[in-house]
This record gives sequence, structure tokens and C-alpha cells, in this order.
Amino acid sequence: MAVLRVKFTKTKRDKLAQVLWILNWISVVTGAILFSLGLFLKVEINKRVEVMAERDIQYMPNMLIAVGLIACAINFLGGKICYDCVDSTKFLRWKLIMLPYIICTFFFTFCVLVGALMCYSMRGELEESLNLGLTEAMKFYKDTDTPGRCFLKRTVDILQIEFKCCGNSGYRDWFQMQWISNRYLDMSQKEVVDRLRSNVEGKYLMDAAPFSCCNVNSPRPCIQKQITNNSAHFNYEHQTEELNLWMKGCRQALLEHYNYIMQSIGLAVLITWLFELSVLTGVRYLQTSLENVLRQGDPNSESDGWLLENSFIETARINLNIIKSLGKSNQIDEANNGDPNINVPSTSKAHYGPDNVPPKQMSESS
Repeated sequence: MAVLRVKFTKTKRDKLAQVLWILNWISVVTGAILFSLGLFLKVEINKRVEVMAERDIQYMPNMLIAVGLIACAINFLGGKICYDCVDSTKFLRWKLIMLPYIICTFFFTFCVLVGALMCYSMRGELEESLNLGLTEAMKFYKDTDTPGRCFLKRTVDILQIEFKCCGNSGYRDWFQMQWISNRYLDMSQKEVVDRLRSNVEGKYLMDAAPFSCCNVNSPRPCIQKQITNNSAHFNYEHQTEELNLWMKGCRQALLEHYNYIMQSIGLAVLITWLFELSVLTGVRYLQTSLENVLRQGDPNSESDGWLLENSFIETARINLNIIKSLGKSNQIDEANNGDPNINVPSTSKAHYGPDNVPPKQMSESS
């Protein structure tokens, strides 16, 4: 029994073909949008690549770019097919192509769905990449004279100002690393020397943060040194002074930024998937209804269209039998070592004995 059988008159078939032609061209536009979203995401990731670890997070924008290009190609071909199918006689040129086209498009729409789900599952990999990348960038913040690292101070400062954040997970991250170069430390001062000697690794650590951590909304001048020392500043309590420095870590700020982008892109991809699935459904109805018209021999007659010619269970059983038969044929070929003539009897005369007489006949004659 056919699944979701629908009866079509010639007028309905023609209208369906015309509507699908328009929808396929709209799908070409959605493919271009997916391509553009992939480029946008790639640019956004590359903007912050200096504070990201070398993780494989470029697969998402690359996949969107590929899906967008494939969608343009598939739907362009689909538009051409649907345009020709308005005339049932032109359907003959596409008859053998439509079923493979529908199967390929079905797997493509499945890939689009996977892409939409991946947009929502990218957070973990992105967070790990940002965590490692920000830690490395902060570690080399002081190396303004080292080739290949001299740009990191400017990068981190701009990041903290733009995203109103401080450190990796908070401003206290700066307390655990030396962010002032030894070049700018006065070694003649006993305090500086003692601080360097007090650290096992010889680092100049202090409870301070770079100027870019300062909150511009603070009503008082920014306190970025001796942050935890209440007695060093007048009318100051660092436990309650939330407006002095940015409290949010840059990892969290960047995660929120990219999550917003990824969720928006994921929603767009999900809508595209639903649209592509509806177009694919229409193309399947058009194909089956036109094939039934050819069987009837009257192009003006009514015809049935369906999604599946048999029920879901029957279709699954048929496909499973096909796969099993293919597997058995492969096993036979392997057993025969690929020789197609191994089971073919020889037509040449065998030399059974004297005067070419089979053994049975020889015993009877004797």
C-alpha cells in the first residue's frame, strides 16, 4: 500500500511543477545565504584566531560553505527538471535521472540537518580552544620585543576593551602570571628583586591587572594595582567594588558572542532544511505522478502520486533483501577468486580412454 497517496489531475500536475520551479530557485537563494553565513563565520573565527588554540574548529564554516554551494547546484538542476516537467513529453528526458536525483537530494537534506545540529553542539570544542588560546596569549602578553609575539599585548588589550572582560575566567587570572616585561622592571629596587626571588619560577607576580581591564563605568579612578589591598586605597573594599574592573572573563564573553552567532546560523540552517525537505517532497510527488501517467499512456488523465510505493516496513524489507543479495554475490565472487567462468562446463571433448570412450561405456563393452 502506497504511503501518502494523492490523486493529481493534469492541471494539478502542471501547477505543482510550476510551484516547484519557483521554490527551487528560492532554494538557490537560500544556498547562497548558507554560503554567505559560512564565510561570515569563518571571518569571525579568524578575527580571534590569535586567542584560540589550534583546534579543528574551522570545519563548521567550511561545511556551511560547501553545503551552500551544493545547495545552489542541486536546486538549479531541480528547477530545470521541474520546468521541463510542465510538459509531460519533456519528462521522458529526465525520467531516468529523477529517482537518483531525489535520492541524492534526500541525503543532502540529511547533511543539512546534521549541519544545523552541529551549530548547537560546537560550544564544547570552542570553549576548550578559547581556554587554551587565552591562557597562551596572556602568558606572552609581556613579550612585546619577541618576534611573533609582539602583537599579543595589543590583541589582548583590544579584546578586553571591546568585550568588556578581563583575563581568561576573571581578573584574578592576571595575578598568576607575569604580564610586565623584565625590561620595564627596575632591578635596583629591593622590592622588585625580592618579589622575583620569592617566586620559584622567578616571575614578577602581583595583584594587578592591565589597564584594559578597567571598567569605564566606574565612578572613581581605576584601581589596577594592589587590587586586593584595601588599606592601599582610600574608601576601598575590593570584595564589593564590582565597578572597578570588568568582572566577566574573556572566555565567557567570547563564548556568548560566538554562541549567539552559532544559534542564529543554526536556526537559519534548520529553516533551510525544512524548506529543502518540503521541496523534495513535492518533487517526489511530481515524479511518481508523471511516471503513472506514462504507464497509462494518456497525458491528460488523472494519476496517483506518493512518497513510497509500498509501506515503510515493506520498503525496508525490499531494500534489506537487495543489500543481502549484493552481499551474497560478493561472497560468491570472492570464493571463485573473481573468475566468472569457473562454474561454466567445458565444451571441449575430454580424453576418457582408448578411442575416446567414457569409462562407463568401456566397462559395459568389456
